[in-house]
Amino acid sequence: MRSRNSGSGRNLAWASAVALVWVVGSAASPAPRAGTAQASQSGAMPKPHIDAKGVMTKPQGYRHWVFIGTPITPNELNPPEAPFPDFHNVYIHPADFAHFERTGEFADGTVIIKELVAIGAKKATSGKGYFQGEFIGLEAAVKDSQRFADQPGYWAYYSFGHSYPLQEATKAQPKEACNTCHGANAGQDYVFTQYYPVLRAARQGR
Repeated sequence: MRSRNSGSGRNLAWASAVALVWVVGSAASPAPRAGTAQASQSGAMPKPHIDAKGVMTKPQGYRHWVFIGTPITPNELNPPEAPFPDFHNVYIHPADFAHFERTGEFADGTVIIKELVAIGAKKATSGKGYFQGEFIGLEAAVKDSQRFADQPGYWAYYSFGHSYPLQEATKAQPKEACNTCHGANAGQDYVFTQYYPVLRAARQGR
């Protein structure tokens, strides 16, 4: 006699197979590349769009990325004037941080954002120091061996301005503007990892 539950059994088996295929397929999917359709649909944290000419649209949502540090070289410590006297709040896309944490290397497609913040107060209830004021600029670094095959290390650097309102889109800086300094002085792969304990700890698995 045919069981009344045989149909339910087949449905359950089919659903299980579909679920297994979905899980395996999701696990095998690569991390989104900067500016691709996949990246723009990757949920709450898309990477900035880069068009066919290499022009990047102003990044959005990067303050929800992984924060790795805030270097500052104030004028008072670099008289008469420092080349970069502002706070640099630096973020890396979560997928790229996860890859770095897993492998100790920056993935092809890595995006790092640097938001410039002016020095505000120099005294607080805790004592004298340098405290953040207003946002004043935005920059980005992208590693992409396909788009930037002619750039040292495959890194390109973007600036959306050092005063508000920022540019809505911009092309990459000339390689002489940033790559030379990064290549000669960066701790790893054109990134100043020596100044970011978050990256050093991730690389060392601590």
